[in-house]
Amino acid sequence: MNTAAAPIEAIVVGGSSGALEALLVILPALPQAFLVPVAVVVHVPPNRPSALAAVLANQCAIRVKEAEDKEPLVAGTVYIAPPDYHLLIEQDRTVGFSVDAPVQFSRPSIDVLFESAAEAYGAALVGLLLTGGNEDGAAGLARIQQLGGTAVIQSLETARISTMPAAGLRTTKAPHVLPLPEIGPFLVTLSRRALGAEPS
Repeated sequence: MNTAAAPIEAIVVGGSSGALEALLVILPALPQAFLVPVAVVVHVPPNRPSALAAVLANQCAIRVKEAEDKEPLVAGTVYIAPPDYHLLIEQDRTVGFSVDAPVQFSRPSIDVLFESAAEAYGAALVGLLLTGGNEDGAAGLARIQQLGGTAVIQSLETARISTMPAAGLRTTKAPHVLPLPEIGPFLVTLSRRALGAEPS
């Protein structure tokens, strides 16, 4: 498990049913000068363009965009997975896309994002699992924790559908479990450990 003093270099987020509403609470709490990149997978229909990035960008101070293959992850930007592609974080900390088979019936898959980011960032990674109706993300969150990263889970009481966060609770040990309104401020606190900065 991540230690209190460990620097944070990236955050990965996953959710399904109710996740847009959750992100509309969490992401507006992040300042424009947020110190780390954020990569997000939300289960969206595979057969049409997604308005997710545009909807979130209109409500946030931090930059929000749909991810592009091979682009580097930079601080102060939220990268949204496009429809029908797995979003991966490569070892050089750039975005990768995959059209491999769906995982947990989903492409993009939260597990694919979380597991690839865990390999790239190790203990410098925070994984956040939100509301959703299947168990995608639970194995990936466990992998983040196994490699020293920090696991954060939306509380069951504030999740529209609790299946996904409940699965994360089963696969992780002593994760941070937070009500929805507390998640954004908590991520801001964690981000102050970016590059070894001390929280204020």
